[in-house]
Amino acid sequence: MRLKSSIWVSAYIRRCMIEGAYAVVRRRGAEEAGAIFVKIDRLDGTADLFGPAPQTEFDEARPGDRAFIACLRAQPRPDAEIEKYLSRQIEFDPDIWVVEVEDRAGRNFLDRVIA
Repeated sequence: MRLKSSIWVSAYIRRCMIEGAYAVVRRRGAEEAGAIFVKIDRLDGTADLFGPAPQTEFDEARPGDRAFIACLRAQPRPDAEIEKYLSRQIEFDPDIWVVEVEDRAGRNFLDRVIA
């Protein structure tokens, strides 16, 4: 069983703050199981974007863990491209979460990123 999206987001924001990065919920999605997108703003006009990994990438031994994948091939990308991508995702699924982290070094603080 997977942790509720709202609880995961709260814990993630706390982790970012502990590491010295500012994080905020830009868009609140479905409490139970909304897809979570994490934007890493590098504060130079570029950003990275991570979203849910495909189901095929989940570890059968730990099905409750969240896994993420880079949404765009080459990162970082201009902020406008990231925003356009997020707009398309919101049109497709209005229940998504968007968390934005400001970190000049581009640290994402995600436990599992699939390459």
